[in-house]
Amino acid sequence: MKSIEDKIFARIIRHGRGSVITNRDFWDIATPASVDWCLYRLKDKKIIRPIIRGIYDYPKFSELLQEELAPDLEAVAQAIARKNQWHIQISGSAALNLLGLSTQIPLKTVYYSDGPTRNFMIGDRKLQFKHLLLRETKIGSPKSEMIVQALSELGEDNITPEIIDKLKRQITPKEREKLFSETLFIRDWIRKKIISICKEQE
Repeated sequence: MKSIEDKIFARIIRHGRGSVITNRDFWDIATPASVDWCLYRLKDKKIIRPIIRGIYDYPKFSELLQEELAPDLEAVAQAIARKNQWHIQISGSAALNLLGLSTQIPLKTVYYSDGPTRNFMIGDRKLQFKHLLLRETKIGSPKSEMIVQALSELGEDNITPEIIDKLKRQITPKEREKLFSETLFIRDWIRKKIISICKEQE
């Protein structure tokens, strides 16, 4: 019979390298206190890496650099939101940067949240959650939401065929299906751009 620690570790492995976790993700396996203890043991074994209090990642390792890579900020933001039960929405400028559509290096990555305004330092990077009434309909998956926010930030007249092509190459077939189905009721001009993104490569 698997121990609680084994069950937690098995789930972490299923999520894969680069995934970011919070203790709340395992409360269906054991009590919060037991989960915290198991995560502490996995951290002690250097299987997972602490990012901020109660948030860890299962780090990716670069064979080229021979070192662990920095945590994925988008995954960290989603984990913080899960831990605190916030609804969050990536800002347009942050979406452009994470999708590689902006050459500007931001001083901070901003998400809008229905929780309090909070700032976190993730290594040398600043992650900010800014309290705001989220008026847009919540889109199911983070990748779909990121693309919608990026398109909205760019504006209809600034979205070139090159940008559409770049976004096409960044989504998997599964993400393409989600993007198409999750944006049925989005603004008309954004929906048209998304249809172009979701078309199969010719």
